[in-house]
Amino acid sequence: MHRRRCRSAILALGMIASLLLPTAVAAPPASAATSGKKVIVQLFEWNWASVASECTNVLGPKGYGYVQVSPPQEHVNANPWWVAYQPVSYQIESRKGTRAQFQSMVTTCHNAGVKVIVDTVVNHMSGQDNGGTGWAGTTYGHYSYPGNYGWQDFHHCGRNGNDDISNYNDRYEVQNCELVNLADLATESDYVRTRLATYMNDLLSLGVDGFRLDASKHMPAADIAAIKGKLSRSAYIVQEVIYGAGEPIQPTEYTGNGDVHEFRYGKDLARMFNSERLAYLKNFGEPWGYLPSSQAVVFTDNHDTQRDGGVLTYQDRGEYALANAFMLAWPYGTPAVMSSFTFSSKDQGPPSDASNRVLNTTCYSGWECEHRWRVIANMVAFNNATQGAGVANWYDNGYQHIAFSRAGKGYLSINDEDFAITGRSYYAGLPAGRYCDVIHGDFSNGSCSGPVITVGSNGWFAANINAHDAVAIHVGAKLA
Repeated sequence: MHRRRCRSAILALGMIASLLLPTAVAAPPASAATSGKKVIVQLFEWNWASVASECTNVLGPKGYGYVQVSPPQEHVNANPWWVAYQPVSYQIESRKGTRAQFQSMVTTCHNAGVKVIVDTVVNHMSGQDNGGTGWAGTTYGHYSYPGNYGWQDFHHCGRNGNDDISNYNDRYEVQNCELVNLADLATESDYVRTRLATYMNDLLSLGVDGFRLDASKHMPAADIAAIKGKLSRSAYIVQEVIYGAGEPIQPTEYTGNGDVHEFRYGKDLARMFNSERLAYLKNFGEPWGYLPSSQAVVFTDNHDTQRDGGVLTYQDRGEYALANAFMLAWPYGTPAVMSSFTFSSKDQGPPSDASNRVLNTTCYSGWECEHRWRVIANMVAFNNATQGAGVANWYDNGYQHIAFSRAGKGYLSINDEDFAITGRSYYAGLPAGRYCDVIHGDFSNGSCSGPVITVGSNGWFAANINAHDAVAIHVGAKLA
């Protein structure tokens, strides 16, 4: 069996280190717009001042279309990462910043040509049996949130002795019992729907462009549709619905409301890189039973899956960079790049001060900033340059070396073998000329800081590709 994988002994460490370098960033364009820019970056638990700075200095210049920010409402006061997913009121006041800082961030990101998606908690409130005092001083109980909700506004399903979900094959239980003790809102109630829409409309008034709806699987799709119908204007919607084989609740139920996260993508991609064959990726996407490409948001990992296992994460270093390169080059779904803080335990919160206030982001010092890695950041421009182009000129060696073009616009070759591929040529089908290899160099002002690939008049180019390495070129990084 062609496998796999004594990587720690075999990987070319110098090459892997080069994949993880932060990319150089050119000055922002005088005028920027998100048309044609669809890549989302999740700046997980970044504070608002740091998000604003990143939009100006990195996200806009590198071509990211959207930034997804963590929940901004008042939450329980503690250190773990998950406190933001336990609302206690709908004040825009959290350990990531104030309402004024949030609005300033949205405006700054828009000025950089980056739209803002808010991670929005609409299924539940807190999971604290004894209640407490929230970040901004709100006193609350498990089923009592003054000015917002009382006992009658929550589900009390009467199952399993504690109202918690235990059987995911029971639709009623999944959508009417509690997810790990989180007080489950009765989203069939018009009052609850109106209150949630009021919160979302407040965010729209601050300029946000869309919502990532947390725990959507735990609400009927019709309830989400009703809440959406109360919004003051149109907004981008992506719903968190985790696929479960044979379960009664399926992601396809939610496509009428907007986009849906395709959770199978990251796990399958990790399996191909870790234990199977990249050659199998030739028809990756809908033929694998996934959601329609036009309504799927895909990711190598997100804040949940990187803690649950079965996916590649920043800890996989070079393999993770290559998997993201594939995701950003392959034309299935809307890609979402993860940008996380480092952690050694599942519950560990972001870098914070003694009062749990999130510190300003300093990349590579507690914050991993994967979205800045050269491979990932530069492949965002590849994604932008190849929009609308199908896959052509697929090549594989049957195992871990694959290559393909985005017809006439870009070309990617990944060699994840344990040996270099030398002395061969590739048919890119691109216009003749000299192109920056954006895996290893930054393209700016018509020049490249790394290797240059020459495509001949016949559309072919020659390249040697090291073990666990790649080459990528596209029409947006063609040298003058």
